[in-house]
Amino acid sequence: MNTREIAGGYRLTHWAQIMHERQGSGMSIKAYCKQQGFHENVYYYWQRKLREAACTEMAAREQEERGLVPGGCARLEPTSTVPSGSSVNIEINGCLVEVTAKTDPELLVKVFRTLKAL
Repeated sequence: MNTREIAGGYRLTHWAQIMHERQGSGMSIKAYCKQQGFHENVYYYWQRKLREAACTEMAAREQEERGLVPGGCARLEPTSTVPSGSSVNIEINGCLVEVTAKTDPELLVKVFRTLKAL
Protein backbone atom coordinates (compact mmCIF):
# COMPACT_ATOMS: atom_id res chain seq x y z
CA MET A 1 0.00 0.00 0.00
CA ASN A 2 1.45 3.37 -0.96
CA THR A 3 1.05 6.76 0.73
CA ARG A 4 -1.61 7.86 -1.73
CA GLU A 5 -3.80 4.88 -0.84
CA ILE A 6 -3.25 5.47 2.89
CA ALA A 7 -4.15 9.16 2.56
CA GLY A 8 -7.24 8.27 0.52
CA GLY A 9 -8.33 5.78 3.17
CA TYR A 10 -7.82 8.39 5.87
CA ARG A 11 -9.95 10.91 3.97
CA LEU A 12 -12.72 8.35 3.44
CA THR A 13 -12.73 7.57 7.15
CA HIS A 14 -12.77 11.28 8.00
CA TRP A 15 -15.71 11.98 5.70
CA ALA A 16 -17.59 8.92 6.87
CA GLN A 17 -17.35 10.36 10.39
CA ILE A 18 -18.57 13.77 9.16
CA MET A 19 -21.57 12.16 7.44
CA HIS A 20 -22.34 10.12 10.53
CA GLU A 21 -22.23 13.29 12.66
CA ARG A 22 -24.47 15.12 10.16
CA GLN A 23 -27.05 12.33 10.35
CA GLY A 24 -26.93 12.40 14.14
CA SER A 25 -27.41 16.17 14.18
CA GLY A 26 -30.77 15.90 12.40
CA MET A 27 -29.81 18.86 10.24
CA SER A 28 -30.24 19.01 6.49
CA ILE A 29 -27.12 18.59 4.39
CA LYS A 30 -27.30 22.22 3.30
CA ALA A 31 -27.60 23.56 6.86
CA TYR A 32 -24.90 21.24 8.21
CA CYS A 33 -22.42 22.18 5.47
CA LYS A 34 -23.06 25.88 6.02
CA GLN A 35 -22.55 25.49 9.77
CA GLN A 36 -19.31 23.52 9.28
CA GLY A 37 -17.99 25.93 6.66
CA PHE A 38 -17.75 23.79 3.55
CA HIS A 39 -19.73 23.68 0.31
CA GLU A 40 -22.47 21.10 -0.30
CA ASN A 41 -20.66 19.94 -3.45
CA VAL A 42 -17.72 18.80 -1.31
CA TYR A 43 -20.10 16.80 0.90
CA TYR A 44 -21.73 15.14 -2.11
CA TYR A 45 -18.34 14.44 -3.70
CA TRP A 46 -17.20 12.50 -0.64
CA GLN A 47 -20.57 10.81 -0.30
CA ARG A 48 -20.15 9.49 -3.84
CA LYS A 49 -16.57 8.37 -3.06
CA LEU A 50 -17.76 6.50 0.05
CA ARG A 51 -20.52 4.78 -1.90
CA GLU A 52 -18.06 3.74 -4.61
CA ALA A 53 -15.69 2.33 -1.99
CA ALA A 54 -18.56 0.43 -0.36
CA CYS A 55 -19.63 -1.03 -3.71
CA THR A 56 -16.05 -2.10 -4.47
CA GLU A 57 -15.79 -3.79 -1.08
CA MET A 58 -19.15 -5.54 -1.55
CA ALA A 59 -18.08 -6.82 -4.97
CA ALA A 60 -14.84 -8.19 -3.49
CA ARG A 61 -16.78 -9.97 -0.73
CA GLU A 62 -19.21 -11.47 -3.24
CA GLN A 63 -16.27 -12.67 -5.33
CA GLU A 64 -14.80 -14.33 -2.25
CA GLU A 65 -18.14 -15.94 -1.37
CA ARG A 66 -18.42 -17.47 -4.82
CA GLY A 67 -15.31 -19.48 -4.06
CA LEU A 68 -17.09 -20.86 -0.96
CA VAL A 69 -13.86 -20.62 1.03
CA PRO A 70 -13.71 -17.68 3.44
CA GLY A 71 -10.47 -15.75 3.65
CA GLY A 72 -8.05 -17.30 6.13
CA CYS A 73 -9.39 -20.82 5.57
CA ALA A 74 -7.84 -23.59 3.54
CA ARG A 75 -9.66 -25.65 0.93
CA LEU A 76 -9.32 -29.36 1.67
CA GLU A 77 -9.87 -31.84 -1.11
CA PRO A 78 -10.68 -35.45 -0.19
CA THR A 79 -8.08 -37.98 -1.28
CA SER A 80 -10.62 -40.80 -1.36
CA THR A 81 -14.37 -41.28 -1.35
CA VAL A 82 -15.92 -40.41 1.99
CA PRO A 83 -18.67 -42.74 3.26
CA SER A 84 -22.04 -40.95 3.23
CA GLY A 85 -22.74 -41.60 6.94
CA SER A 86 -19.51 -40.06 8.20
CA SER A 87 -19.04 -36.56 9.56
CA VAL A 88 -16.27 -34.17 10.53
CA ASN A 89 -16.35 -32.17 13.75
CA ILE A 90 -14.66 -28.78 13.67
CA GLU A 91 -14.11 -26.70 16.80
CA ILE A 92 -13.47 -22.97 16.45
CA ASN A 93 -13.39 -20.55 19.38
CA GLY A 94 -15.12 -23.10 21.59
CA CYS A 95 -17.94 -23.71 19.09
CA LEU A 96 -18.38 -27.19 17.64
CA VAL A 97 -19.57 -27.57 14.05
CA GLU A 98 -20.50 -30.99 12.68
CA VAL A 99 -20.17 -31.27 8.91
CA THR A 100 -21.69 -34.11 6.92
CA ALA A 101 -22.02 -34.82 3.22
CA LYS A 102 -25.47 -33.18 3.36
CA THR A 103 -24.24 -29.90 4.90
CA ASP A 104 -25.05 -26.91 2.71
CA PRO A 105 -21.69 -25.39 1.63
CA GLU A 106 -23.06 -21.83 1.61
CA LEU A 107 -24.39 -22.23 5.16
CA LEU A 108 -21.02 -23.59 6.24
CA VAL A 109 -19.25 -20.54 4.79
CA LYS A 110 -21.61 -18.22 6.71
CA VAL A 111 -21.03 -20.16 9.93
CA PHE A 112 -17.24 -19.97 9.51
CA ARG A 113 -17.37 -16.23 8.80
CA THR A 114 -19.44 -15.69 11.93
CA LEU A 115 -17.11 -17.82 14.07
CA LYS A 116 -14.06 -16.11 12.63
CA ALA A 117 -15.46 -12.73 13.67
CA LEU A 118 -15.82 -13.84 17.31
